[in-house]
Amino acid sequence: MALLDDNFLLQNDMAVKLFNDYAKDMPIIDFHCHLNPEEIYENKNYPNITRIWINEDHYGDHYKWRLMRANGVPEELITGDGDEYEKFLAWAGTIEKSAGNPLYEWTHLELRRFFGINDTFNRESAPAIWEKANKLLATDAFKPRNLIKDSNVKAVCTTDDPASDLKYHKLLKKEEKENGFRVLPAMRPDGLIQIFKPNYGEYLQTLGKAAGVEITDFKSMMKAVHQRFEFFNEMGGRLSDHSLWTYHFIEASEAEVNAIMQKGIKNEELTDDEQDKYLTALLEELMKYNKEFDWTMQFHINSVRDLNRPMYDQLGADTGYDAVGTQPDIALHIQKLYTKMRNTNDIPKSIFYSLNPNDWMELATMMGAFLEGGVQRMQLGAGWWFNDTAEGMHEQLRVFAQESLLPNFVGMLTDSRSFLSYPRHEYFRRVLCNFYGELVEQGRVPDDEEYLGKIVQDISYNNAYNFFGFFNDATPEELFGK
Repeated sequence: MALLDDNFLLQNDMAVKLFNDYAKDMPIIDFHCHLNPEEIYENKNYPNITRIWINEDHYGDHYKWRLMRANGVPEELITGDGDEYEKFLAWAGTIEKSAGNPLYEWTHLELRRFFGINDTFNRESAPAIWEKANKLLATDAFKPRNLIKDSNVKAVCTTDDPASDLKYHKLLKKEEKENGFRVLPAMRPDGLIQIFKPNYGEYLQTLGKAAGVEITDFKSMMKAVHQRFEFFNEMGGRLSDHSLWTYHFIEASEAEVNAIMQKGIKNEELTDDEQDKYLTALLEELMKYNKEFDWTMQFHINSVRDLNRPMYDQLGADTGYDAVGTQPDIALHIQKLYTKMRNTNDIPKSIFYSLNPNDWMELATMMGAFLEGGVQRMQLGAGWWFNDTAEGMHEQLRVFAQESLLPNFVGMLTDSRSFLSYPRHEYFRRVLCNFYGELVEQGRVPDDEEYLGKIVQDISYNNAYNFFGFFNDATPEELFGK
C-alpha cells in the first residue's frame, strides 16, 4: 500500500464505502480550536510555509516543536529567530525520522490536501516543496478565510478569555455571509481557575473592568463572570472550556472562599486544599451559568503543564513542555461535583476530555448516571492531544460505543493553532469508518451501508450541528448558500 493512498486507514470494504460515500464530503464544525480571530479577520497571506507550519514568534505548533527537540534541533530553529528556510529543512529532517508518529501522516496529508504535493517529505524533497508551497501561499486561495471555507468548515469556535472584548468576532460577524462560515467565541476562564498564578489579582481587575463590576469578593467576581456570559452569549458563544490540571472536590463556606481569594490576590502561597476549595466553589457557579445559558461545558483534565521551568520562563506556556497527568482519582472528584449539582438540577451539557486514557472508562460510565430528562447532555470527548492518534481515536470510539451510544457522539475537533489542521477531520473520519467496518466484518453490526452511513454522517457533522445550536437562527444553507 502506498503512503496515504485512497484507502489508508480503511482496512475493509465497508470502511471504504462509508468513508467515500458518506463521511468524506460532510461539512465541518470545529467546535474547539486555538485559531486567532485577529488572523482570521486580517486575512493576510503567510510569507512562507515555515510561518504557517512551525512558528510565528512564540505562537505555533508545539506538537512539531516537541518532535524537533527530540531530533536535536537547536531552539533557534524551532521557536527562535533562526533562518526560516533552515527551520523548514530542520522540520524535513525531523519528519524523515518520525514514521509511526501521527505527525508524519498529518504533515503529508496537509501537503496533499492543501498544496497538491504528493512527494514524500524529507530533506531531499524539501527544496522543491518549499518553492511550490510558498508560491501557493502567496495566492488568494491560501488566505486564512479561504483555507477555512475551502475545507468546508461551517463554524469555528475560538478560545477566548472572559475579559476579551471580542473585537474581531464582532467584525467577523458582519462578514460571515461573505466568508461562508461563522467564527464564534468559546469562553476559557483560565485566569479565574489559576488562582495560584502571580497575576491573579491583576487579572481580576481586568475582568472587573470588562464587566463594569468592582470585584472585591467571590460574589462580585461571579457577578462579573455572569455579565461576561451574557456578552459572549449575545456574540453567539455556546461553549465554555475548563482546564483542570488536577482537581479534588472540597466544599467550603463563602467566608472561606473569600479568604482564599484574598490570599490569591496578594500572591500568598496557597495550600492544595485551599486551591481545591476555591476551584470547587468556582466550578459550581460556572456549571449554573452554563446551564442557565444552555451552553456546553467542556472539561480538559489530567495534564501536567510546564515541567521544564527554565524553558517556561523563557518561552511561556503551551510551548511543548507538558505531559500526561497522573492523578488517579480525578474522575471520582468530577463525579462528586456532578452528584452535588444534580441535587439542584444545575448540570449543563458537558464534554469530558482526559489526557490520561485511564480515566475514560470512569468518565464514560459516570455519564450514564446523569442522562435523564429527554436530552442527550453528556459526551466523552474525542481523543485529546497525546491521544490524537489513530489508536487513541479508536480506543475512545470503543469506550464510548461500549458504555454509551456512539451514534450520538459530536465527533472531532482540531484543537489546533494552524489553518492547515482540517485534514485531522478526514483522519478521524477514516478511523471512524474503519471502526464500524471492523464491527461488520466481525458480524457485530448489520452489513447495512445505509444504516451505518447515517451514523458516520451524524458523528462527522449532524450531531455537532444539533447539539451546540450554532445555527438556531438560520441554517448554513440560508446563511451561506449550498
